[in-house]
Amino acid sequence: MFRLDISEVARHSGFPPSTLRFYEKRGLITSDGRRGLRRQYDDGVLIRLALIALGQRAGFSLDDIAALLRPQGGKLDLNRADLRNQANNLRTQAQELQATADLLDHIAACSAPSHLECPRFLALMKDPRITRKAV
Repeated sequence: MFRLDISEVARHSGFPPSTLRFYEKRGLITSDGRRGLRRQYDDGVLIRLALIALGQRAGFSLDDIAALLRPQGGKLDLNRADLRNQANNLRTQAQELQATADLLDHIAACSAPSHLECPRFLALMKDPRITRKAV
């Protein structure tokens, strides 16, 4: 196990020191001391930060991520059901985004005098993946 100061963690993780301090305040990461005025971390914090970044990309809130990363019995045990559920949510969002991109491509290329005269446009506008309210 190596000890890294906050600037080294920032350099390796891509998170600025202000974010690292914020995550520490929220309990997502912990420093294990100081060298002078600089916080020190064990090198395991880099994996934890990578998991936090993955959680954020997956759409989890910081509170959700904190709950997922809370050790169970002294070791990390991610809730697989929550992860599968979020993966399915992301797949649904990806399908909705693809349908929206297809509609925009059609609108941009449509040769009809008016989009309201285009049968394909009207059919696409009835697609629930597009007309469902975004959250």
